[in-house]
Amino acid sequence: MKMIVTAQRNKARLALVLTICLYALWGMAHNLNDILITQFKKAFLLSDLQSSLVQSCFYVAYLVMPIPVALFMQRFSYKRGVIAGLCLYGVGALLFWPAAAMVTYPAFLGALFVIACGLTFLETAGTGIIVVLGRPERAEWRINVAQAFNPLGAISGVLVGRQFIFSARESAQAHEAAASPAALAAYHAAEAQAVQMPYLVIGLLVLTIALLVAVTRFPAAAEEAQQGSPFEGFRHLRKSSIFLFGVLAQFFYVGTQIGVWSFTIRYAQHAVPGTPERLAALYLTVSLVCFLLGRFASLLLLRRYSSAQIAMVFAAAAALLTMVAILAPGPIGILSLIAVSFFMSVMFPAIYAIGLHGHAEYSKPASALMIMSITGGAVLAALMGAISDHATIAVAYVVPLSGFLVVFTYCTAAVRAGRTGAAVTAAH
Repeated sequence: MKMIVTAQRNKARLALVLTICLYALWGMAHNLNDILITQFKKAFLLSDLQSSLVQSCFYVAYLVMPIPVALFMQRFSYKRGVIAGLCLYGVGALLFWPAAAMVTYPAFLGALFVIACGLTFLETAGTGIIVVLGRPERAEWRINVAQAFNPLGAISGVLVGRQFIFSARESAQAHEAAASPAALAAYHAAEAQAVQMPYLVIGLLVLTIALLVAVTRFPAAAEEAQQGSPFEGFRHLRKSSIFLFGVLAQFFYVGTQIGVWSFTIRYAQHAVPGTPERLAALYLTVSLVCFLLGRFASLLLLRRYSSAQIAMVFAAAAALLTMVAILAPGPIGILSLIAVSFFMSVMFPAIYAIGLHGHAEYSKPASALMIMSITGGAVLAALMGAISDHATIAVAYVVPLSGFLVVFTYCTAAVRAGRTGAAVTAAH
């Protein structure tokens, strides 16, 4: 009997390790986009709005995929959802090779859409598996541990992009050096093809993990199909104004987070002209480290305060720092923008937890709606790009400022209504 219990625990631990890896993998994918925006802007001579289509094309998958994903996992289980997501992620990464060979921007956008479709599976199934892998009372702890690997993956993505995608040549220098149209075309082709090898390695790594997941035995709760409809509870949830406000707040928060990071490199080069793109990418890396530190700080604060209270204060601080970045573009603005990431760290799980408070029995439809709200990354990033094209990138940060104010308003309303947010949270 003891041997059986030990075997079950070992099975759960291996499944937990593989699932935690998913958090790092999708963190890497999301933040490599911040590198791609700068790289494609240079390779294809794009405007800020055109380069922001990297995020728009990526995050529109979160609008169209969550319901099909919920139906798939209801029919086939969490584990098979993870395998499907990893396969889509890996194939999308491999599609970067022919896209680079063709030097075609729309082909890259198509590959990114495939990757994002895979991530909708991973982000929906990952938290579900974490919850069932162990005792229910320890679920929040397991998720918080997994959350720490999300920013680690994000940091890894930026470092990979900075080291292996960015060239040592700046765009303006390359234009001066290109004495002929043929030389200039060769330069742009080389910049587009710089993504081939990194994404080939990522694709093969992801497909290898898919194979490991397939051959690993997960606990029954993660491998069995579920009974009932994933749409049960939608009628109840639509009557909850605080939940619907939470979906809206999540839409604005995710768009804000994506916008802040997507244009950090662009902002640094605008605020301090002549800043090399690799140095600007280092600023983004430091921002992600701050985000990671904020995650650990919020864990300590949760011992005394609710997630709603913490997120309310953090949103106010983030809004003030963003105002500094808008009004004082320069070294001070860059430092303020870096510090914003520390205060963003608690917002996604806090909004999720506040919305789920009192609706735990409807967590599946609630999760589907919260995942759909991630499409805010598609809308707000494009809006920032459009504003930047007509004004400056510093002015474009009024969009994240608005997002932080929406989050602040939501958390304030939650605190006043006694919505502590002490529910199982999800990561992003």
